[in-house]
Parts: sequence; structure tokens; C-alpha cells
Amino acid sequence: MPTNQQRRDAAKRKLQRQLQRREEQDRARRQRLVIVGVIAAVLVISGGIWLFVSRGSGSNTAADASSSTADSASSTPTTPSTPCSYPASGTAATPVNAPANLSPLNTGAVDSTIVINGQDVPVSLNRALAPCGVNAFLSLSAQGFYDNTDCHRLTVSDGLNILQCGDPTGKGNGGPGYSFATEAASDATYPVGTLALANAGPDTNGSQFFIVYGAANLQPSYTILGTVTGEGMNVIDGIAAKGVQKGAQDGPPVETATIAKVTVPGDALDGTGSYPTATPADSAIPTDGLATGGADPGAVDTGGPTPTAPATAGEPTGGAG
Repeated sequence: MPTNQQRRDAAKRKLQRQLQRREEQDRARRQRLVIVGVIAAVLVISGGIWLFVSRGSGSNTAADASSSTADSASSTPTTPSTPCSYPASGTAATPVNAPANLSPLNTGAVDSTIVINGQDVPVSLNRALAPCGVNAFLSLSAQGFYDNTDCHRLTVSDGLNILQCGDPTGKGNGGPGYSFATEAASDATYPVGTLALANAGPDTNGSQFFIVYGAANLQPSYTILGTVTGEGMNVIDGIAAKGVQKGAQDGPPVETATIAKVTVPGDALDGTGSYPTATPADSAIPTDGLATGGADPGAVDTGGPTPTAPATAGEPTGGAG
């Protein structure tokens, strides 16, 4: 005959199982609500372009700073007490720590190198333009997040020409497990050579990024990290010249674009900046006369698998994953 202690233990286990079932049911209900919301949003966007997301976060099409990657559902964050904030969002595609420095340097440039298919793609990262975004990119690079990953998306169209990378899963819906705010000026443009973050909506930046190699008629909704320098665009142009698989306008590139690593200076994450007001610097936006208006990136990143989309070029998406 069971003792009182054994009965109490059995009751505890039963209660724990009940609580666990309730939590799973609540989680499933929330996921269903998110999916319904996404479907409704897509139906409302008449004539809108399916986004290829990230990647979420981010987002997400190539112009949504995380193309074909959806990292996490968009939400309105509370005002952070520090210049930069990296709240948890989704599940990390590869285990990584969020940046520890929440007041990074916000002046000057950082030279970095993205090694794609064994060739160097030098980039100059603009801290004044996006201190929190640059800080996150440097942190992810230093931790090897981008090592041995493939760029999952290439777009080829009159209005959008980008190569999107930054999702270790290669599916366009992976991110670092956290998100952060958008840093984009209202008059931002995206000329050839721009390196920017993909996203799944406002303030859903993550690990996914894109490089513009042609016309990019985008809304000023994507955080610009900097520009490709030196002979780097020759590497990107060579990949773009091979086109998209199956002759599509948007999808995996014919030539696999593998990032071996992203090298950054050893002291790139050191130092703190001065933040009297807002962080984005409008004056640092690169321009080349391209139109700033583009297709409205209306896709919402749910953090789930990327839906099968038509082979048309949409905004870069991706998320915080």
C-alpha cells in the first residue's frame, strides 16, 4: 500500500504533466493564431510580392534585410534603457551569444572581409550609420556564426538585385536567437555595393544580410551596415551572372555561394560610444540616385518555415530567428 509521501509524489507528477500539457496546448494555440494572422496579411496585400523569407529575420526577402528568412514575429518593443538592445527572439540556428556591449562605438568605420567561394569580399562597416547593427554583425562574425554557410537567395529583376546570406540553415528562416531595432534613415537608398540587414518587419533585424549588385528599388526599411569595397563586387557579380536555379527571378543561386568565414579586427567589439540622442546618422546614407520607393515589404515573419513562394523577386526578408 503506498505511503503518504508516495501519494504526494504521484500527485506532484500528475500536476506537472497537466501543466506541461496546458503549456503545449497554449503554445499550439498561439502558433495557430500567428499563422492565421500571416495568411490574412498576405491576402490583404493585393498585387504584393511574396517575400522569400528571414531570413525570418530576419527576413524575409533580400530587401527586407533577411530575405527568404523569417526569424520572429514583428512586435513593438519597449524603449530600451541602453542604446542597443538584443532581446531573445526565436531559436538560434547556431548557438551564439547576443552582443554584451550595449553601448558600442558609434563613430568611424570597421574594415572586415567576407570570404565567399575562397575569394575576399572586403567591406567597410559604418558605425555612425548603424552602431547596433554593426555591433551585432561583428559579434556574430567573431563567434564564427557565418562560417561555412551558404548564401540562400539571389534575386534577378528590374527592381531588385541582391545576394542574401546569413542563415546557417540555408533555408531563409534562421537567425541568431535574438532581434534588434531597425536603424534606417527615412531617405535611405540602396545603391550597388550596399551591405544591409534583411528583416521580417520593423525592429526584427537578426543575422541575415544582403549585398546589392544592381538596381534595388526598396523602401527605406533596411538597416545599412556599410559598403563592399575594393574588388569585392567582382565576386558578387560573378555569382549573380550565373543566375537563379531553374531560371527563376528569386531563389537559390545557380552557383553555390559559400561563406568560409567573416574576419573582423580583434578589437572590433571594444570601446563605448556617446549617445546624446538617436543613433542612426542620416548624413551617412550612401546614395547614387536610385529611387527610394519600392514594393512595400508587407510580409510578416513568423519564425516558422518559409512558405513556398512564386519565383518573383520581392523585398529582402529575414529575421531574428
